[in-house]
Amino acid sequence: VRYAAGAGAAGSAASGAASAASTVGARGGTVSILAMGSNQLVLDETERSLHDALALIVGGGAPEIHVSRLLSQYAQTLRGMEAYCFQAYADALEVIPTTLAENAGLNPIAIVTELRNKHAKGERNAGISVRKGFISNITEENVVQPLLVSTSAIELATETVALLLKVDDYQMTR
Repeated sequence: VRYAAGAGAAGSAASGAASAASTVGARGGTVSILAMGSNQLVLDETERSLHDALALIVGGGAPEIHVSRLLSQYAQTLRGMEAYCFQAYADALEVIPTTLAENAGLNPIAIVTELRNKHAKGERNAGISVRKGFISNITEENVVQPLLVSTSAIELATETVALLLKVDDYQMTR
């Protein structure tokens, strides 16, 4: 199994490959990982796990704010209930960077507003730097998150909302 680590991408894989992947990611290049297992199923699962671990996107709330901005812009082109739904979805995505700022002990309103402004100016890699306590270029700091975590969270939230919208009547109980 051969994985290429692009500039700025750092991976964490299983059993000792983490340090090799981070070192290669900092320089850019290729790393070979020898995977041994008792049968083909174990090898296939190992390859899938390595792929998931190395499929990374920038962190710090940057992807969520970017998608939120795009959804808000699209919502402005719509009318009625559709516009409201797209704007509500965009607002819901902003909860992620807001929570990140709160957990870092920062002022969430000021931080998310600044993050929104930087993305509006075209700085797509601007994100919340928990270490520094302000907005910075998150790729320079090597802050990444697994793509699978983000896509799974968005898919699950979307499926949950779709399920709730299908319900005809709610009964509040305690």
